Amino acid sequence: MRIDIITVMPEMLEPFFQCSILKRAQDKGLAEIAVHNLRDYTVNKHRKVDDYPFGGEAGMVMTIQPIDACISALKAERDYDEVIFTSPDGETFDQPMANQLSMLDNVIILCGHYKGIDWRVREHLITKEISIGDYVLTGGELPAAVIADAMVRLIPGVIGDEQSALSDSFQDNLLAPPVYSRPAEYKGWRVPDILLSGHEAKIAEWRYEQALERTRRLRPDLLRKNNGEE
Repeated sequence: MRIDIITVMPEMLEPFFQCSILKRAQDKGLAEIAVHNLRDYTVNKHRKVDDYPFGGEAGMVMTIQPIDACISALKAERDYDEVIFTSPDGETFDQPMANQLSMLDNVIILCGHYKGIDWRVREHLITKEISIGDYVLTGGELPAAVIADAMVRLIPGVIGDEQSALSDSFQDNLLAPPVYSRPAEYKGWRVPDILLSGHEAKIAEWRYEQALERTRRLRPDLLRKNNGEE
């Protein structure tokens, strides 16, 4: 998988992709992540990528020329499955979407900034808009990092134990059950006896019951999705 991220703040993203699982995925050749400075594609001598909006609204708008130039340059090198724009009013990002995106070959993620982006970019250049939640951030760099992380960790071979990713919260619209490690007792706080029993079937049943209980208590909306109510 190759992920190309277009941003006005590459210095914010580059260190993130050189750590932990994302670095491991790139070192293994399973993922390639390239960060592009949008200012490198502007024809403005001051390297500006924003301007005042028509109509007099407050704030600045990302202009279309450098975005089109950058996307066109990338598309000249390879085909892309999706050109994603990080936007508060996009489709809400979730685990099923991460699963779907992780199976793609080449993806562009455009990070929004300022008051907004010239609408023609969204009309003609973007294929998918994604939001990571109902709130507004200073820019799209954090959402881009979140999306890339969630995608890459699902690529086979990235995580040593692939079952670990498959048992994460939200994979089956349930929250993950509690997990424990050594010691079995600490300050009088004991690990549930069932986890020490070695009885795999009963342990699996306990984990499912715990996941169901936690989901019912903390995220009942997920259970409604399982029942087809949403």
